[in-house]
Amino acid sequence: MSVDTAPAETAYENRWADAPRPQTDAEWLARAEEVADVLAVDAVERDRANAAPHAEVRLLKNAGLVTVLGPTQHGGAGLTWQVANRIVRIVSRADGSIGQLLGYHYLWAWAARLVGTDAQIDAVEELYTSGNLFFGGAVNPRDSDLVITEDGDELVFNGRKSFSTGGRVADLTVLEGVLEGTDTHIFAIVPTDQPGIVFRGDWDNLGQRLTESGGVEIRDVRVDWANAAGFVDRVYQPLVYNTLNVPALQATFNNIYLGIAEGALRAATAYTREYTRAWPYGGEDKARGTEEFYVLEGYGELASKLWADAALIDSVDAEISEILHDERENLTERRRGEIAVRVAAAKVRIIDDGLEVATKIFELTGARATASSVGFDIYWRNLRTHSLHDPVAYKKHEVGRFTLLGDVPEPSWYT
Repeated sequence: MSVDTAPAETAYENRWADAPRPQTDAEWLARAEEVADVLAVDAVERDRANAAPHAEVRLLKNAGLVTVLGPTQHGGAGLTWQVANRIVRIVSRADGSIGQLLGYHYLWAWAARLVGTDAQIDAVEELYTSGNLFFGGAVNPRDSDLVITEDGDELVFNGRKSFSTGGRVADLTVLEGVLEGTDTHIFAIVPTDQPGIVFRGDWDNLGQRLTESGGVEIRDVRVDWANAAGFVDRVYQPLVYNTLNVPALQATFNNIYLGIAEGALRAATAYTREYTRAWPYGGEDKARGTEEFYVLEGYGELASKLWADAALIDSVDAEISEILHDERENLTERRRGEIAVRVAAAKVRIIDDGLEVATKIFELTGARATASSVGFDIYWRNLRTHSLHDPVAYKKHEVGRFTLLGDVPEPSWYT
């Protein structure tokens, strides 16, 4: 099948049309495994082609994965964040780009709960869940903020962002800017398909190539004041819960990274079992590469590290999931800071260990495994690219201050 239509526009378009809808957490995770199996078939070829992943997003929609956090009364699965992050991990094993798109979608789909009013939460969740809509976001904080001006009962957004994950494949886009003449930040959710949102199509990076993360220009995009997230009578209603956006997203990062590393290890072990030859000059006359002591030792070391990382990430996911699904008013600044540190600690470990896995697999598979057709480079490129989202040194610093001084980090765009 051609790269232009793979994978969802072929036999996979209606793969689950007659299948029973998953009902339990385990069934939804099994559905994610089925999606990963589809994506794994041509992940390398699609990465090389670097085309906008419209078909891949349709695959996620057809499988029902887009609405797993949505309320059941609107057709969603009503799953917890703990399960949603496991889904991201499973998809990322097969294709880190699509895992990132799905993870970011989950965060933006939850954005109304993070900062919105009760009425806004209900409206957004009904909209995206019943419509099976996919989110992107133009909220890169390292750029200048979008400028927001008032025009009667409307807000008008203008400006540029150099990164906008989801881009052209998103149905809805989250915007964030500052009201002109103030320091008031405002979030709003708008339809992506409108003349005022112009994507530059310039995402051509080393890894995560199918995330549609290029630049975007926002030109006179209008939003009713009533849809400014979290505002009542044009006054923002703050909660500590509002600041969970960063720990929640960083926890999803951890699952993207773990999934990529697990995918690398899985692909390498399959290759070694099939192709890796023993070294003939070691004096031990091994018959197969799977008998080599250094190969067995190497896989043992890498697997041990990823199992430990998974245990830590699972524990952290359980904690932050409980917080995200609790009453918003219950979250204290201290508890918010403690979970941010735990997320940071998990991120430190999986970045270090994941990059080691993505590099060392070449030593364990052999020189022939460096062929472009094998595609093992995709794992290192994807993990290396996204793990530069923010400096891991600052995550170590946050964990160190907590361990030594008991301090928790102040909420910021990256903490």
